[in-house]
Amino acid sequence: MSELERMYATLGVSKNVYRFGEAALASLRERFAAIDERAEFNQAKVLAAMQKHRVSAACFAATTGYGYNDVGRDTLERVYADCFHTEAALVRPQITCGTHALAVALSANLLPGDELLSPVGRPYDTLEEVIGIRESACSLAEYGVSYAEEALLPDGGFDYEGIRRAIGPKTKLITIQRSKGYATRPTFSVAQIGELIAFCKSVKPDVLCMVDNCYGEFVETIEPSDVGADMVVGSLIKNPGGGLAPIGGYICGTRACVERCAYRLSAPGLGQEVGANLGLMTALYQGFFLAPTVTAGALKGAIFAATLYERLGFTVVPRAGETRHDIIQCVELGSEAAMRAFCLGIQAAAPVDSYVTPLPWDMPGYEHPVIMAAGAFIQGSSIELSADGPIRPPYAVYFQGGLTWAHAKLGVLLSLQKLADAGLARIPGEA
Repeated sequence: MSELERMYATLGVSKNVYRFGEAALASLRERFAAIDERAEFNQAKVLAAMQKHRVSAACFAATTGYGYNDVGRDTLERVYADCFHTEAALVRPQITCGTHALAVALSANLLPGDELLSPVGRPYDTLEEVIGIRESACSLAEYGVSYAEEALLPDGGFDYEGIRRAIGPKTKLITIQRSKGYATRPTFSVAQIGELIAFCKSVKPDVLCMVDNCYGEFVETIEPSDVGADMVVGSLIKNPGGGLAPIGGYICGTRACVERCAYRLSAPGLGQEVGANLGLMTALYQGFFLAPTVTAGALKGAIFAATLYERLGFTVVPRAGETRHDIIQCVELGSEAAMRAFCLGIQAAAPVDSYVTPLPWDMPGYEHPVIMAAGAFIQGSSIELSADGPIRPPYAVYFQGGLTWAHAKLGVLLSLQKLADAGLARIPGEA
């Protein structure tokens, strides 16, 4: 037994599980090298933007109150706009989460009588109340914005003829969710998103296209804003925060769209001029600087999980050998008991609250109870090692994150260990 194997044993990983993982890793080295190459490109892109916009120690100074003339805040927004190749950006700690960022972008750019269209089927659970699919106070529906959606084809592709019929005179904004959410469809590549945007704009040239970019940043070398998106929206406690941003969200896009978003976030007439950074600038800058490398580690963890679970006969989305477009790995486990065991393993690998047993609960914004393993330094930070899923068929768990590849690896191994301990998975080599 090697020294490393003994260390894993102290953390609860058996010899069989460890060696099963090592055998899988031998087949992934070339693929991991390609991920590192993309991370290097994206790292250079971020560094070039920071140098171009002359990031300095003055950018890290705290501001309070109105936050007028906040050089750190304004420079960070120029850095984001540069990296995403957009005219403008809104990057604020006052945006509390990804759902909030999306709600700001939608409510700022839709007016009573307009229609919102999703050409990729039903959006993520928390947006249902924002839109008004599930009734909620202050939803878009309550303010007179209608909603339409076009389901994906059985193979996960876009129903272009259905989309053509769905785009009408009232269609003002098209929302495209890049990642799968709590669904088992494929995540869309940036190229696929570009094709969809081009099609929608060929049908109605003045329609706005917004992409929910959560979990996708820095997975590829281009972003949806490079292929025609009017807005790309995401959370700073996912990929672009690099695990250091304690809160926040971003909206990058056309100057007109971002300006309206700023007015919605603060107040008409105030926009981006107000909003103190509250001493968070160092974490936001440093997190963004680290984001390409952190995302690469999370991506390796997702591929590792897919490889192990697919070899054991579980359905995984995406499949182990597929090209990746976000950091989320879906594993269909088939039962609530298996979901609990998987999440127990992820929690046991955490640096924070490793002793806690995850249990399903009624999370705000979700229709079904959700189980979540997340022993994170920052609450809800899903770029940190985490796993969650709604308690409903096919009892799929969604694994993501890991600030380092080594931590993601441990989490995957411990999730498998807990399933094996519960008799819910059999590892090759076990008696």
